[in-house]
Amino acid sequence: MSHWLVCGAGHWGTALAVYLAGRAIPTQLWGHRREHLPGMGGDLAPIFPGVPLPASLQITAELEPALTDAEVWLIAVPSHALRGLLRRLRGSMVPSPLALVLASKGLELDTGARLDEVVAEEFPGVPLLVLSGPSFAQDMLAGRPLAMTLAGRDDDIREAIRQRLRSAQLRLYPSADVAGVCLAGAIKNVLAIAAGICDGLGLGESARAALITRGLAELQRIGTALGGQPETFTGLAGAGDLILTASSNLSRNRRLGVALGQGLGLEAARAQIGEEVEGVRSSRALYGLALRLGVEAPISEQVYRVLYQGESPQRASVALMQRGLEGAAPIMPHRDMG
Repeated sequence: MSHWLVCGAGHWGTALAVYLAGRAIPTQLWGHRREHLPGMGGDLAPIFPGVPLPASLQITAELEPALTDAEVWLIAVPSHALRGLLRRLRGSMVPSPLALVLASKGLELDTGARLDEVVAEEFPGVPLLVLSGPSFAQDMLAGRPLAMTLAGRDDDIREAIRQRLRSAQLRLYPSADVAGVCLAGAIKNVLAIAAGICDGLGLGESARAALITRGLAELQRIGTALGGQPETFTGLAGAGDLILTASSNLSRNRRLGVALGQGLGLEAARAQIGEEVEGVRSSRALYGLALRLGVEAPISEQVYRVLYQGESPQRASVALMQRGLEGAAPIMPHRDMG
């Protein structure tokens, strides 16, 4: 029987798989390390201990059998693992899916490529959709309302997938701006680290609000220079995701920034989080892209200096406050598609 295959058994991939199963969509969840897979004891531990495993959800560490009859691939692996997974999928002897839904966020570190570009290189011709926006796995599992963006260039396929995914819990806004939605998800993680540093330094809520607002302008400036549409960055995939990630303690990127602001070094902060923090890798790739394009990105630059050049959070904060206003571009208005 045909089914959806979710690749990536972390928090987000697991939550998406549970959601799909609850929508009566036959679903299999694949993770590459059997000992870390949820559901082995009847609940979703170790990812979500105490949350029952849906009877209709199949969880496996065997990729090739799970690919058989998989009509849609939903990818939710860390950005650094994406290309390797895609090459493994490409090397299988099964047909390409009807659609590939990308739920990962970040930039490829070595190349600076957007994740949709990575998919297009490895699977040219396969319809790609990008699912992004303000959403935590815990909220999805708890049945709380979410609104996200589903981006895809093929209107018919995007609408078909949107109708399968949407529900009374999940409202999906369509977009044709695949590049912009991918970029927003990557850049906001770097800005969330900056917001966490601000809080870790004890600079106050007013300073955090200012940083998020100027971060939104920076998000839009970088994103449009890299091929996104301005309105994407003031919508759910941009402003919505940035506000959530920069202000919630559930955000690993923000928590890492808080730890840095409180005086921990990068490795100690990462150890304290204990999970992948996408903004760390994205910061290096984003800094290189901004330099190459000549785009002014003061907040992202200071995050990079703190993470990779030994700059103190205190000096980074002073540098931002003392810079001129030449690059203080306005925020462009947003138009929703639905």
